[in-house]
Amino acid sequence: MEEIRDISEIEDKMDEVKDEEKEFAYNKLIIPPNTKFEERNIVVEKDIVVGAGCNIGYGLMGRKVIVGEKTTVGGDVVGDEIRLDSWNTVKGNVICKGDAYIGEFTTIEGRLTVFGDLEIGRNVKLKSGFEAKGLITIQDPLPVLIFLFLYLLELLRLGRLEDAEKLFEVVDKIESPLVIPENSNVNLEVIQSNSDFEAIGSRILGNIRVKNLKAEGCEIFGSIRAKKISVDGCRVHGSIEGTDIYLINGSEVYGAVKGERIFMEDNCSVESSIIGKSGVWIKRQIELPDRSITQILEDAERKAREVVGKIAKVEVVEGESERKSVGESGESWESDETKFEKAKVKRKRSKAKRAKRKRGGTGSRRKKRKRRKSKVRRSRKVKDKKKKKEKKGSGEKKEEKTKTKGKTKK
Repeated sequence: MEEIRDISEIEDKMDEVKDEEKEFAYNKLIIPPNTKFEERNIVVEKDIVVGAGCNIGYGLMGRKVIVGEKTTVGGDVVGDEIRLDSWNTVKGNVICKGDAYIGEFTTIEGRLTVFGDLEIGRNVKLKSGFEAKGLITIQDPLPVLIFLFLYLLELLRLGRLEDAEKLFEVVDKIESPLVIPENSNVNLEVIQSNSDFEAIGSRILGNIRVKNLKAEGCEIFGSIRAKKISVDGCRVHGSIEGTDIYLINGSEVYGAVKGERIFMEDNCSVESSIIGKSGVWIKRQIELPDRSITQILEDAERKAREVVGKIAKVEVVEGESERKSVGESGESWESDETKFEKAKVKRKRSKAKRAKRKRGGTGSRRKKRKRRKSKVRRSRKVKDKKKKKEKKGSGEKKEEKTKTKGKTKK
């Protein structure tokens, strides 16, 4: 039972390692804080992970440098630990302060310098020679994950559970790496990828062409083109084009901004034109659509506190339907909100009265007017009948007179 318990503990630790690996996504182009794009190199404080089939126009300088297969690096590769997969091309020197692992059919146009052990594959081309101070092993290096998996299975098979637990302590973690996904193109002119882009507190050179972009506290020397763009406290020396564009926290854009919908805070600035086909919204505070749950809860708590504070200042007086806030002196005074609401109500009432006047008043007044009109019409009809009768009577009298006159003449 003790062995089973120990194995379950090891499985739990493996799950923890997997969760830590999921902290950052390899399918995004991620630029960690304090990353500098220089003229020839990308300088990173910690680790660098480059996917397969990429074209990197810079050199790479970091703690751990891991490069996938069929990738071209246009400068030097410098790090404490370097792993180059097969069919790679490095147009500069490779300098490793620790151990280096180089896959087969890799070409290094500069010089290879390794201060630790070197494990190198077959058919590797070193045009300017190499120097290694440690042990040199000529074989195709085994991928790290497969090696760890096989080694762990062998320790469990032999029953050496203590050594398996120590393995998790020895393995170094990949901390806040620069991640370039597969089939990406990164050079001085263009940073192009089919995936999303995330950057924090970095200096970036090049025109960015990605799927979605999220930058925070960065200085970007180039234009940006993506679908959803979120620029948080950044300086962009170029234009921005996209569908949904968010400019917040005093961002500065030294160019034009074009998009379908543009959301902008009033403390941001745009040097050139702003074109929003579906609209431009400029507000004091703008909420991003992809906020985390913690941020949403914090905003909800803050709004609830504001509402509670307003309610605490409001005193509901009995016999009155309106709310009046009480000041420090104890005298009741109406706030600007209540005055504004009253003015709105008055305007609505005046508009309604004008409309009723145009229509002819209220319903009861209309009925009274109709009754009066009907009475006037009836009286007019009666008068007309009387006049007609009077006219007929006068005509008959005239005829009788003419007849009597004729008889007298005869």
